[in-house]
Amino acid sequence: MRKILPHPILSLTLWVVWLLLNNTVAPGHMVMGAILAIVIPLLTTSFWEEKVCIRHPLTLLKFLGIVLWDIMIANVIVAKLILGNKNTLQPKFLHIPLDLEHPLAISLLANTISLTPGTVSCDLSEDKKTLLVHGLHEEDPEATINEIKQRYEQPLKKVFESC
Repeated sequence: MRKILPHPILSLTLWVVWLLLNNTVAPGHMVMGAILAIVIPLLTTSFWEEKVCIRHPLTLLKFLGIVLWDIMIANVIVAKLILGNKNTLQPKFLHIPLDLEHPLAISLLANTISLTPGTVSCDLSEDKKTLLVHGLHEEDPEATINEIKQRYEQPLKKVFESC
């Protein structure tokens, strides 16, 4: 089975995304999506350095829910900041010490931060122990760092680090 589906989660994701992008579950689109979901991971398997291991899928689902909620809330907050008095903005660079070691977990954390309006991941230190993040308006940088570590880093650590 691993020869046909080397990355089953990627295959499932590709199939679902194909159906969502085409906005149909017609048999032809289901078959075409399934073909792409099988062929693309087979063609890209040599680029994957290591196997992806997810230990706590429910924690990952909860994490995705939290991220989607945070994105919606951050959109409103950033809109208020941008439409308000721009002179009151307090942009800052934050140095977030990382407890994560798995490359995929670090990448997901950096991408999650960048997806959330008002923050963007800027750089990862060479030793992969510190993530540089820019915040649009940071009244309490330590609180933001702690929030990122609790809301995003801890679930990712639970999901990926035990592999």
